[in-house]
Amino acid sequence: MSDRSLPRVAYFSMEYGLSSEFKIYAGGLGILAGDYLKGAKDHGYPIVGIGILWKQGYTDQLIDEDGRPYDAYKNYRYDFLKDTGVKVKVRIRRRDVWCKVWLVDCFGNAPLYLLDTDLPENEDRWITGQLYGWFGEERIAQEMVLGIGGVRALRALGMEVDVYHFNEGHAVFAAFELIREKMEKGMGFEEAVQATREEVVFTTHTPVKEGNETHYLDRLLYMGANHGLTLEQLVRLGGAPFNMTVAALRLSRISNAVAQLHAETANRMWEGVEGRSQIIGITNAIHLPTWVDERILRAAEGAGDLWETHMDNKRALIAFVKERTGVELDPDALLIGFSRRAAPYKRSDLIFSDPKVIDPLLKARKIQIVFSGKAHPLDDTGKGIVANLVKMARTYPHAVVFLENYDMTIGRMLTRGADVWLNNPRRPLEASGTSGMKAAMNGVLNLSTLDGWWPEACQHGVNGWQFGDGFTSPDVEAHDRHDTEALYRVLTGEVIPTYYEQRGKWVEMMRQSILTTKDRFNVKRMLEEYYERMYRQK
Repeated sequence: MSDRSLPRVAYFSMEYGLSSEFKIYAGGLGILAGDYLKGAKDHGYPIVGIGILWKQGYTDQLIDEDGRPYDAYKNYRYDFLKDTGVKVKVRIRRRDVWCKVWLVDCFGNAPLYLLDTDLPENEDRWITGQLYGWFGEERIAQEMVLGIGGVRALRALGMEVDVYHFNEGHAVFAAFELIREKMEKGMGFEEAVQATREEVVFTTHTPVKEGNETHYLDRLLYMGANHGLTLEQLVRLGGAPFNMTVAALRLSRISNAVAQLHAETANRMWEGVEGRSQIIGITNAIHLPTWVDERILRAAEGAGDLWETHMDNKRALIAFVKERTGVELDPDALLIGFSRRAAPYKRSDLIFSDPKVIDPLLKARKIQIVFSGKAHPLDDTGKGIVANLVKMARTYPHAVVFLENYDMTIGRMLTRGADVWLNNPRRPLEASGTSGMKAAMNGVLNLSTLDGWWPEACQHGVNGWQFGDGFTSPDVEAHDRHDTEALYRVLTGEVIPTYYEQRGKWVEMMRQSILTTKDRFNVKRMLEEYYERMYRQK
């Protein structure tokens, strides 16, 4: 793709998952951003990324002797960073904070410019210390660096931009800088807001209203995040308290949710926001060369032995698990993978709900389960979920494994080497869930509730399985009970018998899993949709 008429896009994200070795990502938001930049490079789109160089990254989350997770932080140094020679200034708490701009372009990605406050001239060197670390003031400071500093970095680098794409609400202060620029040239506030709207598009991710970031107005004013706007103007944009998602919806010409079901949820959530942009559905996608085994794609298209290729990946996963934990899994037994953020709605331990059902399956090693995932460092509930998974691994030491310190390497091994990919969020709380796409394209069969991306892909019994039939309920206990029973019914009645008794059908389902997802959930399709539906002015 080298069409010079394509809009030039600056993509703002707090995190980017480009490689396990580069610790500037936490989870799915960053993985999406990393895959997006890799796709932009592969297909020649005029896109640059704007982010932050996190000195300590997110967290290394390890398990102590008592089976409880704890967080460890270390200072990272990277020899692949390129010095652009550019520094920009952002005024935070009435003090000038200098931000050095680094370039990263060595992971097969479009140019990524990262801002860094760890400079001797700064009093507040640690603003860019920890991704999602600390508390409200630090978060605001980080978002000022990303947004205001990001726009100023683009100016200092001499880059012309047609579209500013905010990946989640963290980048809202970039719009404040765009408004300030226009008002300095003589525009009134409302005129500057409308002109800025024409330049901004927004991706919303969080399908729970309470999970969308808010800040007290007095804190924004104290930090200087209002950036010259009055209190009344702040409230006009983001409400009181100031909601970053609401502001982003009002400051963008169009917004997107990250799956079709998520678009329905998001429009319902934000229907009361006056003056907001339309929210369309553009389903997330993945970068195939990063996540999918080329051999398995060729085998699915008829140029190889699909089962044996899968078994190579399964044996590699089993060796990886043994190296990390000392546990040796059985290559002939059904292996279920489950790895994602430890949030309550994802219900990581749902499969253990009824010991009468699950205990015999695990003791007989009819099934094996490998878990991984991190909780937010300040989330004690999430850490309790992780501790319970570790407890289950110690209860069933030959059939259940927990891999600590979840990262891209673990994700890649699991989405290639498991037989089944288990996913059981409470519908409709999963925005998208790209790990299931990675599994599907590697011939790992999804077993999932109809949430996130899976309703768009699932052909039950053909390319994977669903359970729960799209059930929702405001009664959490009733919802969990319903889905647990449905999970056990499909697992014991369809998944296990097919694996052990109908190998031919299983292999054909693997083939269909790959062939029905590899184009539809490829980052190339996602980028094409962004350009057609978001970036090009109608």
